[in-house]
Amino acid sequence: MDRLTLRLSPDLARRFDAAAAGHGGRSRFLRSLMEGVAQAHLPVPENPPTGGKSSKLTLRLSELDVALLETEAASAGLSRTQWSVALIRGRLHNRPQFTRPEALAFIEVQRELRRIGVNVNQIARALNTAVMEGTVLDLETAQLAAFSDEVRAHIAGLHDAFNGNLAYWSAEL
Repeated sequence: MDRLTLRLSPDLARRFDAAAAGHGGRSRFLRSLMEGVAQAHLPVPENPPTGGKSSKLTLRLSELDVALLETEAASAGLSRTQWSVALIRGRLHNRPQFTRPEALAFIEVQRELRRIGVNVNQIARALNTAVMEGTVLDLETAQLAAFSDEVRAHIAGLHDAFNGNLAYWSAEL
């Protein structure tokens, strides 16, 4: 059985003893009060937490663990706090956690894919509207195939990058 200990002012202890005397003593009366509270319906908070406010987490690590953490964080270009937060979020949400350079690289890939998409649309429009000779048509078709291969390569690269990022942050301990 668990034990609770608390400090009371002498006046409160005296008044509680007087109230508890008719209910079998301090322990029995306190136990019955606690059971009543534990069975009561607790009010539902009007504004449940939205996750917007952050909380502080403090860790105690050995000097060796801190040194290893600093080395790992530095290799990723992050502070040890940023690295720890990314590790926790990666595990909790199973989503990639990108450093600033990685995020900028993905933005650049998006730009490249947009550029290629514009070129593919221009070629498709030209093929649909123009009557071309066989050699010109073959050249346009070959260019379209090259763009298609380039898009596939970029998509495969993105896929590999996302999987690699998830694997890094979700490594089993």
